[in-house]
Amino acid sequence: MDRFLKVSLEKRGVACIARLLDAEAPRTAAAVWDALPLSGQVFHGKYARNEIYQLVPAFAAAEPGPENTTVTPIPGDLCYFTFNADILNTPSHGYGADDTVSTPEAIIDLALFYGRNNLLLNGDQGWVPGNVFASVVEGLDKMAAACQSIWMDGARGETLTLARHEDGIPNADQ
Repeated sequence: MDRFLKVSLEKRGVACIARLLDAEAPRTAAAVWDALPLSGQVFHGKYARNEIYQLVPAFAAAEPGPENTTVTPIPGDLCYFTFNADILNTPSHGYGADDTVSTPEAIIDLALFYGRNNLLLNGDQGWVPGNVFASVVEGLDKMAAACQSIWMDGARGETLTLARHEDGIPNADQ
């Protein structure tokens, strides 16, 4: 049976629905599902292009490891990345001034890609493959417009939330 996530931008009042990719990324999908809901400050991608994401403390009992990885996510992909503060706390990333990223423990980046031509190449670290664990099946157009607003108008005060969607199966034709 398919499982679904609701991905929301709280302040903007916009959400989309994504199907977990249990067959393609079983460890990552299970880790995310078991940790839901996950909510945090949204950021817009600086290098990857059409990406919004949140940083949360590590939550899996065991790190899922690489599965269903990509460096070229497509619109609607939700990706899971594992970093530590040594990787993220560099001047080029801009984290750390408010201690958002200040510990060496694992930090999980949960990202939604909303447009084309993404490339996960970081000037400081090189290739950054992500685990594709879900795919948007409903509401990507409205979410993409809200994501573009984050890019143009700013992310300050906006929250990205991933939660279980148990209100029935979304329409397959949307």
